[in-house]
Amino acid sequence: MKKFEEKTYEKETIYQGKIVRLEVDSVTLPDGNTSKRELIKHPGAVAVIALTDEGKLVVVEQYRKPMEKSMVEIPAGKLEPGESPEVCALRELEEETGYTTQKLEKITSFYTSPGFADEIVHLYFTDQLHRLEESPAGDEDEFVELMELRLEEAEEMEKEERIHDAKTAYALLFWKLRGQK
Repeated sequence: MKKFEEKTYEKETIYQGKIVRLEVDSVTLPDGNTSKRELIKHPGAVAVIALTDEGKLVVVEQYRKPMEKSMVEIPAGKLEPGESPEVCALRELEEETGYTTQKLEKITSFYTSPGFADEIVHLYFTDQLHRLEESPAGDEDEFVELMELRLEEAEEMEKEERIHDAKTAYALLFWKLRGQK
């Protein structure tokens, strides 16, 4: 047994949605006791740190129902079945911003909430953007507004909690550190 491993002896799907599945796993703990784990299963997602030729960060503002407010975020979206993260990153960049690129650099991947969810976000970077002549249609239930921010503007939005999600906070940190090299 791996250190701290919990062995699942029963699995129950409580809900299967369009995006997530909720499971309750019954597990045996490392000390032999048992417990239940509520798990969100997610297909994974991508996010793109995109800088314009003017050195501005491309973001979108959209309403986020769980927080009941609009938030400013880097372009992102969920993986479709069988889709590679790089293909998804390019698709989301194009759909949400009207920009495309020939160069996407993989920065990292990270779990968003490993205490209860298996969602992993693959983070990409580009500073070689080109405007599409015609933007592809986005998701029919997604309403976004494109913005391009200087670092100081983004930092101010972070203080105001308009930028308040992990992937965009990570993007700002990456941007600041990259600028110091």
